[in-house]
Amino acid sequence: MKWIDIGVNLTNKRFDKDRERVISQAESVGVLHQIITGTNIAESEHAFQLSQKYPGKLFSTAGCHPHDARNFSENHYQRLTQLLKHPSVVAVGECGLDFNRNFSPPDQQIDVFEQQLNLAIQVNKPLFLHERDAFNQQFEILQSYLPKLKGAVVHCFTGNEQQLNAYLELGLYIGITGWICDERRGLPLKKLVPLIPKDKLMLETDAPYLLPRDLRPKPKSSRNLPEYLPHIAKVIAKSRNTSLESLSMQCFNNTRQFFGLPTETMD
Repeated sequence: MKWIDIGVNLTNKRFDKDRERVISQAESVGVLHQIITGTNIAESEHAFQLSQKYPGKLFSTAGCHPHDARNFSENHYQRLTQLLKHPSVVAVGECGLDFNRNFSPPDQQIDVFEQQLNLAIQVNKPLFLHERDAFNQQFEILQSYLPKLKGAVVHCFTGNEQQLNAYLELGLYIGITGWICDERRGLPLKKLVPLIPKDKLMLETDAPYLLPRDLRPKPKSSRNLPEYLPHIAKVIAKSRNTSLESLSMQCFNNTRQFFGLPTETMD
């Protein structure tokens, strides 16, 4: 079986000492490709550099996370535009709204989000979306832009059934992480996962965050790794009452088509 992890924060400093081993270990369990998340200009640059170092294995996104919206500038917009011209940079993001802690003022978040929506239209690449405690506002904005967008995936979905159905009605894809493996917080998500159409589902770890709580034996480190993606997939397959093989094939094809990954790298 083969997998693609659509959300790995491989630029995080927690990977500085063993990044190559982390990539190799993931590959050894079938995680053949990883999409490295860009959350600001510096991280987007780093993610792109990794995609160049491991061509065909790693791809990247380029964008500005809502937490960093307050620092976004015209120069940043121009550099994102340049990065997104590269075939290995496959989506705009991580972008969206986060009104949970408001590290950036909401009005700045909205402005920077809309700039990135326009950029996605300009470069004809899909969106890698973040949203927390801002569903109504984000949904309303997406509705107005969606006819011109190539597509969007909701990264690390943890919302309710109403929100899931609303996203699906817009034609969005849904990314599921190891949140579903949490015996406390993940129970509602387990009930919702069967409602996601098989052609709208993608898988991610969000490593090094969201270590699956049900891993046994329990890892000594709290660091999540892309090699744990098959474990997350098993939990999802069980929740959906489907075979792991079928889930692997469907999610692999969904991801390849959504991000426009070259088929010659997919063997």
